[in-house]
Amino acid sequence: MGLRVFPMLLYGKGHAYGNPLTGSGTEASVLKMTRDDLAKFHATWFHPNNATLVVAGDTSLAELSPKLEKLFAGWQKGDAPKKNIGRVELPPKPVVYLLDRPGALQSDIMVAEVAPPKNNPEEVAIETMNSILGGEFGARINMNLREDKHWSYGAQSLFFAARGQQPFVVYAPVQTDKTKESLAEINNELHGIVGARPATAEELQKAQNTIILKLPGSRETINEVGDSIVDLVRFGLPDDYYQTYAAKVRSLRTADVTDAAHTAVHPDNMVWVVVGDRAKIEAPIRELGLGEVKLLDADGNPL
Repeated sequence: MGLRVFPMLLYGKGHAYGNPLTGSGTEASVLKMTRDDLAKFHATWFHPNNATLVVAGDTSLAELSPKLEKLFAGWQKGDAPKKNIGRVELPPKPVVYLLDRPGALQSDIMVAEVAPPKNNPEEVAIETMNSILGGEFGARINMNLREDKHWSYGAQSLFFAARGQQPFVVYAPVQTDKTKESLAEINNELHGIVGARPATAEELQKAQNTIILKLPGSRETINEVGDSIVDLVRFGLPDDYYQTYAAKVRSLRTADVTDAAHTAVHPDNMVWVVVGDRAKIEAPIRELGLGEVKLLDADGNPL
């Protein structure tokens, strides 16, 4: 329910990233879909000049090219429309959106905002900062809500990589009777990384080791190698992105990570989405005073 709603709250209607993140559309849109709609979509978007073919394996361009030229000779070029991935602004103040799930044994918390695109000068520092904040099991958010408080089986923060502004999300499923307290702790962690508790040298060293030592394992299969090239194409990254990646991570200083936090994390401009048993959690959430509380149905319509 939360994944269906929060993209529209971040990007608004008409933005390519405002659709439900589940990829399942809406009940109304699926019900009215016809074969002609599918054929039109294919004719609109599927053109060779709008595509990139990535091949990984025991082959060469010289071997592949004649086969590709023969197989795709009849595929005609065409103009594809441009999707709207334009810049959106952060909300002027935090807002809490509550979706009712009667009888839920836990509350799902999603705290989100828009961050710079994947291809930005601070991306490596931003990824490293997130490794400290919530991107790893031993990161601050999980160690707080799971290991220290035992209110969650696992909590994390992540960036959904995108060519336009990528969504930054803190995700925490927590026990219902600790919803208010969990929201307060997440708020403290978000403010801490940009305020009184910036990344330490010890945390940075741990994050650098984690990120760099994971790299060999991330290329163990042909599919993983191919996916890494797809990322270069999808996000417009330079061809030497991965060759220089480890050195860039290794060269980071705590000041770089602090700067990255200020670039990517804006605690006072967050969209808070909570899915849970409204009868049990609404009053405590309002008491917390994080921001105006608004009620939504499962499709994101205001109640």
